[in-house]
Amino acid sequence: MYDAIIIGAGPAGLQAALTLGRMHRPTLLLDSGEYRNGTVLHMHNVVANDGTPPAEFRATAREQLAAYDDVEIRDVEARTVTGAEGHFTVLLATGDAVESRQVILATGVADELPPVPGLQELWGVGAFTCPFCDGHEHAGRSIGILGPAARAEHLIGLLGPIVGDITVYPVDQRFSVEEAETLSLRGVHVSAEPVAAVNRVADGVRITTASQERTVAGVFVAAGGQRHRAPFADQLGLHMLPSGSVEVDDFGRTSTPGVFAAGDLAHRASLPGPMAAVLLAAAAGQMAAVGVIQSLMATP
Repeated sequence: MYDAIIIGAGPAGLQAALTLGRMHRPTLLLDSGEYRNGTVLHMHNVVANDGTPPAEFRATAREQLAAYDDVEIRDVEARTVTGAEGHFTVLLATGDAVESRQVILATGVADELPPVPGLQELWGVGAFTCPFCDGHEHAGRSIGILGPAARAEHLIGLLGPIVGDITVYPVDQRFSVEEAETLSLRGVHVSAEPVAAVNRVADGVRITTASQERTVAGVFVAAGGQRHRAPFADQLGLHMLPSGSVEVDDFGRTSTPGVFAAGDLAHRASLPGPMAAVLLAAAAGQMAAVGVIQSLMATP
């Protein structure tokens, strides 16, 4: 019986494991090998790790966790979580079952991209969503933004002071006259035709529409959404917020006693949505681990 099982080994799960290990709490960290930034070449906006490859970041974290005898890491996917506070059972893809007193969900989300040919292959390399993570690398250069108009406006506000010229492309259908005029007033170019395909070229990304091609340094995606990587929120009946994320309190507690959540799959009700950032995910993992310790101390 572990004190805690952490499902997910991104920044949130790794930090939670470190915090629990330092408090000598028997902990199992489960790593499925799937990460939201798995295709990203370099992390940014991470103090002391700006530009570090995510795989290197994870490898270093795991090397450091090896110093803590109370932390065990298994490279295996979790399939189901059942039970209640004090005795949870996690069924693994291997068919084995492991047990713990508390559970931390840190499985994150997967980005759902609009169905633009070539976009999936560019994701994290030439196509991005976060100006805080990837805007500076396009300073002074031409970029494309893939609509819709309302969400594109938000990206224009963030990227405008950083990049060179911006061309906004609709994804599914043409912008309305009002939308095109509104975007033009922001000082950007507006494509009359939806994007048909994107692909990597030597000097950036080629954006193709029905009648023309244009090469830009990179594209930022204002369309699409996210989905949970794992089914555990539904399995455990956790309360969800309108954003589609698990609701947590300041210590990562969910609506189910003994179940904590951290990282991109959860946020407090005071926020409109999860803040997708490595440092914020790690901080949430630390707080969830502290919440676990508080709960364990309160239980005989």
